[in-house]
Amino acid sequence: MKTRNYSVVYRIMHWSIAICLTLMLITIFLRLTWMNKTNMAIIIQDYLATTSQSLSQEEAIILAKKIRKPMWDWHIYIGYALVGLYSLRLILPFFGQMKFTSPLNSALSVKEKFQYWVYIIFYLCIAVSLTTGLIIVLGPENLKDSMEQIHVLSIYYLLSFIILHLGGVFIAELTNQKGLISRMVSGSKKSDLS
Repeated sequence: MKTRNYSVVYRIMHWSIAICLTLMLITIFLRLTWMNKTNMAIIIQDYLATTSQSLSQEEAIILAKKIRKPMWDWHIYIGYALVGLYSLRLILPFFGQMKFTSPLNSALSVKEKFQYWVYIIFYLCIAVSLTTGLIIVLGPENLKDSMEQIHVLSIYYLLSFIILHLGGVFIAELTNQKGLISRMVSGSKKSDLS
């Protein structure tokens, strides 16, 4: 496998998309754990019980949703940024940047074909996530529930891809692609920098 250097455009796109996806995962993680509406409602009700005040479970959940709304707004804003980056990523090959490689190319090794298939599946899943997210936020109300059911599945492919991607990067770095991480950060191998 030949050593590949990454252009500034490639690296900016890669890290911008990586940062957006990481921030999206953080908002999802918070929503599913510490900032879960039911858990927050219980905390609110427990606190109010110490002050001789009370809210029903439904009222406490409404309050919990209002508390976490700014965090969820960031999920939406980052989603808009990701739509822009994704669109740009699809357009760049037409300008000679970040070309897609077909996994059907017979000159590729089995490993390379696997890598390219993983990326194609990843980009298709991202397209579904972004489309369903946009429909949830901007589309008709009658589609919201069905789109949310599909959109929620995003976490599974995203976590799977991140594990595959990071695992592949570390394996490549330790085997036949030494300097891969340096090239993705600075555009050149560490040895090229001295």
